[in-house]
Amino acid sequence: MNTSESSLQHLLTLMQQLRDPQHGCPWDKQQTFASIAPYTLEETYEVLDAIQRGDFTELREELGDLLFQVVFYAQMAQEQNLFDFSDICQSISSKLERRHPHIFASPQDKAVNDINQHWEALKQQEREEKSQHSALDDIPRAMPALMRAYKIQKRCSNVGFDWNETGPVLDKVHEEIAEVMEEASRDEINPQRLEEEIGDLLFATVNLSRHLGSKAETALQKANDKFEKRFRQVESLIAAQGLTMPGATLEQMEAAWQQVKQQEKS
Repeated sequence: MNTSESSLQHLLTLMQQLRDPQHGCPWDKQQTFASIAPYTLEETYEVLDAIQRGDFTELREELGDLLFQVVFYAQMAQEQNLFDFSDICQSISSKLERRHPHIFASPQDKAVNDINQHWEALKQQEREEKSQHSALDDIPRAMPALMRAYKIQKRCSNVGFDWNETGPVLDKVHEEIAEVMEEASRDEINPQRLEEEIGDLLFATVNLSRHLGSKAETALQKANDKFEKRFRQVESLIAAQGLTMPGATLEQMEAAWQQVKQQEKS
């Protein structure tokens, strides 16, 4: 057994001990698939955060935390005679081999001209085998909304349901803006209707981002980071004037904001 296999086996053994009915950890023993799910999402975001910050020491730790989530699910599934960690590994190995015939299959299958088209055909076949007949069937509802919108639109595009040019996509964004403002300008605003129109606008904006070759989730994350950095600098400038943010006027805060932007340019 090599070092990697030994380390993995040690982790699996630790998980078994944590879930031991008599001598295990009280907290770990009472967990279920549903109770662990929020932690899995949290750990995933922490992995992404470490990658974005380029902190590879932290990334190693966060990947360990994420791997522990998989091991946790595997242990609970094994206890219920559903599957075990080995089954998980076998499942992903088989999928990788099946989806990469240009690497692992026979010589005739390796001569795939359009790898992306072949990939989508294989995934469609897998969905049909699971009685998932829509191109959208296996898109998780729990995905962040921007990511899910992007994936929905990309799936639709793969089956030809898409504009071929950017012009109509941009027109749709302008149309949705107008509809938002129409609802927002009514004497009696219907909150549900306004929310629906704002949702349509966001969906159209994701589509524009996709057509321009950008992922909306990534773009918005970067925009969040930029705004946060600027706002923290505004707070510092306001504090340097002997003021607090709640005590400063909007004009003073705007002047500080413009100063921050000017500093960035210079």
